[in-house]
Amino acid sequence: MSNPLSAKKAGSPKQDATDYTAIIQSATFKELLRSKRAFILPSSIFFFVFYFTLPILTSYFTVLNQPAFGAISWAWVFAFAQFIMTWGLCILYTKKAERFDELVEKVKQETGGRG
Repeated sequence: MSNPLSAKKAGSPKQDATDYTAIIQSATFKELLRSKRAFILPSSIFFFVFYFTLPILTSYFTVLNQPAFGAISWAWVFAFAQFIMTWGLCILYTKKAERFDELVEKVKQETGGRG
């Protein structure tokens, strides 16, 4: 049985070749990378600092052992805040991803890309 992909490669020149050099050099692609980096790097740093603060504070300090509301300590409040922070970052990234998708479409239009 022959493989249709190998027949396509062997029998015809690259009809669907993409010029990745043109894509990488495009101003819109550079803007896409810059805007993604400007969002992802600070939000990732914030996430890791916020996430690892709870185990560090509960392991080495007693500041979160104080009661916040009745029998609920600040450690529980901080732990619950991590869920809120995670959902917030997900929602924020979803909103930002719409802009990233617009830039991807613009790059594809400028460079004649498909897919």
